[in-house]
Amino acid sequence: MNKVILVGRLTRDPELRFAAGSGNAVARFSLAVTRQFKRDEADFINCVSFGKQAETIAQYLTKGRQISLVGSLRTGSYDAQDGSKRYTTDVVVENFEFIGGKGNTNTNGQNNSQISSGFDDDLTPVDDGDMPF
Repeated sequence: MNKVILVGRLTRDPELRFAAGSGNAVARFSLAVTRQFKRDEADFINCVSFGKQAETIAQYLTKGRQISLVGSLRTGSYDAQDGSKRYTTDVVVENFEFIGGKGNTNTNGQNNSQISSGFDDDLTPVDDGDMPF
């Protein structure tokens, strides 16, 4: 099974293009996803969406906007202009939801930029070396 679930913020505005021949819309963007136990670290994940969904993403999402998405991981490679081999990893978006705006505030004026993970923040992470498998 190849399934990816991400919650993050866009690192740049989506780039919308149309495929030659078919005219199918293709939107590319990158998400900054914070790590669960190291909130000051993030992974930057390249994402791609197609068709009407790509047009919607390009129209309504901008840098800093928070979304959740479900997709699948795809890898590939190509030969660069300098002759070197380049490898790619992208998440192909199946579904997404708008879950916040840039600098969202609630009715009390407090910032809602962090999402509760459902865990207490004072939990100590388990060292993988302690796992029996």
